[in-house]
Amino acid sequence: MDAIKFVENELSPVNEFPSFKAGDTITVYYKIKEGNKERTQHFQGTVLQRRNSGANETFTIRKMSSGIGVERVFPMASPFIEKIEVNKRGSVRRARIFYLRERTGKSARIKEKKNIAK
Repeated sequence: MDAIKFVENELSPVNEFPSFKAGDTITVYYKIKEGNKERTQHFQGTVLQRRNSGANETFTIRKMSSGIGVERVFPMASPFIEKIEVNKRGSVRRARIFYLRERTGKSARIKEKKNIAK
């Protein structure tokens, strides 16, 4: 089993992204190919979860679009992700915050993490 993980980690591209976790608001810049044209699309939302590790790691982002919740799963090792920006650090007590799916409006807010600077 360790040999499989070793090969996965050796063959997968290593992307340098900022650290983020569930509750953070991030923007993912994603390359889209349409025919022979290529453009960048951004998807901004709240991170619901990060799962797996290594080459199989994925994260789920949720945003509200015209009053409808939209979720998208991104693989961390995807060559189509240009960059990830962390817009806001959220303070949540769970690693998977699926309870946001039932909430809208003010009850769906997440407290911002306070920076304690010395």
